[in-house]
Amino acid sequence: MFRIKKLDIFIAKQFGMLFTGAFFISIFVLMMQMVWKYAEKLVGKGLSVDVLAEFFWHMALMAVPQALPIAILLSSLITFGNLGESSEFTAIKSAGVPLIKAFRGLIVIVSLIAVGSFYIQNNISPDAHRKLTQLLISMQQKSPELEIPEGVFYDGIPQTNLYVEKKNLETGHLYNIMIYRMTDSYEDQAIILADSGMLQSTAEKKHLVLNLWNGEWFENMRSQELGNSANVPYRRETFAHKKILIDFDADFNLSDASGLSSDARTKGISKIRQDRDSLITVYDSVGKAYFADAKTMYYAPVKLKKQDRKLVRQILSTKPMNVDSLYEKMSPEERRRTIDNALSVSQQAVSDLDFKAMVTSDADKVIRQHTIEEINKYTLALTCLIFFFIGAPLGAIIKKGGLGLPIIISVLVYIIYYTLDNTGYRMARQGTWAIWFGKGMSPTILIPTAIFITYKANNDSAVFNMDLYRNLLMRMLGLRVKRSISSKEVIINTPHYIEDAETLSKLNKEIVAYAEKVHLKSPPNVIRTFFKYQPDHEIERISEEMETVIEDLGNTRNRLIISELNKYPFLVTKAHTRPFDHKWMNILAAIFVPVGLFCYIRMWRFRLRLYGDLKTIKTVNENIISEINKITAPKG
Repeated sequence: MFRIKKLDIFIAKQFGMLFTGAFFISIFVLMMQMVWKYAEKLVGKGLSVDVLAEFFWHMALMAVPQALPIAILLSSLITFGNLGESSEFTAIKSAGVPLIKAFRGLIVIVSLIAVGSFYIQNNISPDAHRKLTQLLISMQQKSPELEIPEGVFYDGIPQTNLYVEKKNLETGHLYNIMIYRMTDSYEDQAIILADSGMLQSTAEKKHLVLNLWNGEWFENMRSQELGNSANVPYRRETFAHKKILIDFDADFNLSDASGLSSDARTKGISKIRQDRDSLITVYDSVGKAYFADAKTMYYAPVKLKKQDRKLVRQILSTKPMNVDSLYEKMSPEERRRTIDNALSVSQQAVSDLDFKAMVTSDADKVIRQHTIEEINKYTLALTCLIFFFIGAPLGAIIKKGGLGLPIIISVLVYIIYYTLDNTGYRMARQGTWAIWFGKGMSPTILIPTAIFITYKANNDSAVFNMDLYRNLLMRMLGLRVKRSISSKEVIINTPHYIEDAETLSKLNKEIVAYAEKVHLKSPPNVIRTFFKYQPDHEIERISEEMETVIEDLGNTRNRLIISELNKYPFLVTKAHTRPFDHKWMNILAAIFVPVGLFCYIRMWRFRLRLYGDLKTIKTVNENIISEINKITAPKG
């Protein structure tokens, strides 16, 4: 039975304080990111405080589900990092409490947070997203003179399309202006060109005043105004200054949210499932209708005239059949009409198919978006648990608290998660990847990572021991350290100079014999390397004897001998014979050609290095033997 113990309360208090701070910091960072995104819609609009407060409130509600996993990751890292750094975690383990048992209180807390995250996403965030989008649309309609972009047609003003080549942000002047005034009737549309202008709101915010300088006005005239005259189809006016008054309510008015009904982000799971089933039913019927049209258009039997049927039978009976014979019998005028007719029919068919493809692809995109949002509500809540089982074991392993290393690790983990999740989301939304693959990519990678780190932390494995990885890398690349032998302050055992000199002389003879026998400079035999391994114990024996002599001569006070001892290389005794110790691993390396090629080149490199090492050992042996002879020579 689960009982709340003092240890659980102690760890929960540590976690709770850090989680609260990390949560609000994460909310602030995410909100600042969204503020920068929508800054141009907020600045200079003259929005009231209550509108801004509502905007930031809904923004904060939307950021809560994203902030929870980040806060859990950071707070769990710091909590167990602090416990490890202050040796409290060591005391917990010494008391016989395993890591998983120390986690159990926080597992319950994080599980409750994950359930709360799911509730917020399903019940609160959709409404917040709908209201936030509604506010953004409403903000765009306020003070449109600030929204006009350069080099793009702007349609934020009713019945007007405005193009501005350049805009002066300080004075508000617009340059090289083109305006299309549109109404319900094509007959009275107008085109206005001007060198410069300025768009401003009136004091009561009910109209827009457009001042134009040095331009022309082209306007279609209504037939009832001009009678039946066809000589003046439009009116043209040249002006030095023109003031146009446009009806526009620039006060902040909340826009209609009915256009957001197709946005899956504004719906809970039950609504998503209901609307998705309705969409599938509707678009299935559309697809069946398109299929019926295609059968009628492309597969329906064609009724031919008697003369045409006779000509077709004549062509089909020709052996070999010449499909161009009908075309060759036509006159040039008939050929032209036939080609024009065929092009017209094919272009119409292509346009029809393009339109139907657009309708079906848009429908498929909307259905995919609903499915993605449903899955996203589950995966984002699951991420809370995943980040806990990454952060807490990592904190126990690295044993570093504070805001230094934990923040760096948290940022790296979140970047990996965000990259995987965002890539999968975009690919699934576009239909490039299957939805289950795109949305399941980040959990599929992070869950095994969390299990691995938790396992390593529970077994006190040195998964983040930098020396271990450095030594492994040095072994893979064939790197090694140099000897560091220095004179000893106190010498207990005097070196056996004569015996060491005899051993070194013997080693020189054995090195010469080995080099003549093995031919280390030649490429290694592929069959012997990967399939027929033959052990080579000679280098192992030479290395052992050399190390024995080095250990004995390390007790000398002769500086020249000490200097020569430091020139001895560390011999790698097996790497020149085969890539791996196990026979089956060598066979697998041969089967996987890139791995086998790397191992073969690495082994050849070790053989060449061993050849150079043996030459160095032989030279050093001769120098030491010469110095020993001087030391042991009788004084005359």
